[in-house]
Amino acid sequence: MAHELRGRKVAILAADGVERVELEQPRGALLGAGAETEVLSIHPGDIQARQGDLDSAGTLPVDRVVSDASTDDYDALLLPGGTMNPDQLRANEDALGFVKAFVSSGKPVATICHGPWTLVEADVVRGRRLTSWPSIRTDLRNAGAEVVDEEVVIDGQFTSSRSPADLPAFCTAIIEQFAHAGRPDSVA
Repeated sequence: MAHELRGRKVAILAADGVERVELEQPRGALLGAGAETEVLSIHPGDIQARQGDLDSAGTLPVDRVVSDASTDDYDALLLPGGTMNPDQLRANEDALGFVKAFVSSGKPVATICHGPWTLVEADVVRGRRLTSWPSIRTDLRNAGAEVVDEEVVIDGQFTSSRSPADLPAFCTAIIEQFAHAGRPDSVA
């Protein structure tokens, strides 16, 4: 099904240090399913991408600064990882405000690897079941989340995965979750 997400718009919130494959592979899957995507960031221009956190992986263009974005403009939110990326997002009030408003809206949120760090800082993981990169699992637990070690975890509006190795399953899961969001048969 190539058009499950036709008419849906997905915000991808990322900053310098984003793990390139964790942004590009889900974005490609979303576009392939008919969604429109926009990369939001804390500054205009381009963001620096990384591979394996250590190696430069070029730049990615920013479509809109998060301070100029409204959750009303989007049907779903994607938070890719990379260590530096969420560390910058969680220190930015505009990014945190956007994430809090998005979660409050009940719309689906997908995150992978270190991406949940931003959710921790936004204080929206309490009582939620999530997975992540191993080094931030203590942070998730301390913020009140139930942390599991699984390829993909779906808990209401949240979909999470551990690492780039989980991307095939993650991409399939987010297309399904984003396609069912807001429909009468969806579970929040």
